[in-house]
Amino acid sequence: MQREEEYLPLSGIQHFCFCRRQWALIHVEEQWAENRRTAEGRLEHARCHDEGLYERRGDLLTVRGLRVVSHRLQLSGICDVVEFRQDPGGIALQGQCGRWSVLPVEYKHGRPKDEDADRLQLCAQAMALEEMLVCSIPQGALYYAAIRRREQVELTGELRQKTRRLAREMNEYFARGYTPKVRTGKHCAACSLKELCLPALCKKSDAAAYIRSHIFEGEAPP
Repeated sequence: MQREEEYLPLSGIQHFCFCRRQWALIHVEEQWAENRRTAEGRLEHARCHDEGLYERRGDLLTVRGLRVVSHRLQLSGICDVVEFRQDPGGIALQGQCGRWSVLPVEYKHGRPKDEDADRLQLCAQAMALEEMLVCSIPQGALYYAAIRRREQVELTGELRQKTRRLAREMNEYFARGYTPKVRTGKHCAACSLKELCLPALCKKSDAAAYIRSHIFEGEAPP
């Protein structure tokens, strides 16, 4: 039975959806490299968390850098922003009067994407909040800095099922210490780990033969 401090980072579900090999290089092999996009994203998250933990404006309570954990998903992490809005059908909050609805908001550096990577991370945050607060969260939001606009995300049953499946796969991979083979695609060009992953090398059917052919180029190998 895993202890809470041993749970995998919740944010890793985005990496896992984007590329399972990238996730494994980061979380299993503990390798990391940064490019402009990851550096800008990191700085934006730091600014988001540094604006103060709590802010109350009328019926809106904004909490930044809220730590969450899900024992069901065996994931833990930090929400960029959680908005609590006064709502008669909501939940009670310690130290606050009235009842409140819950909306997690995840900040992203780029633009909205077709794939589910960002939505899965948001969904995992919402599921952790539901587990902690004993509530239902039907929606979340993704804020994209490139367009300075939010995208509302319906946390459907299908998205939740996919979140549970990927969280289970992540934990299985980590327990095995398993790093998948490379699956090259357009995403490789934008990956900060491409120099560590070496997709052009790893996609060869026989990596050992590829290395030998370059080491012994022009001469017969032993």
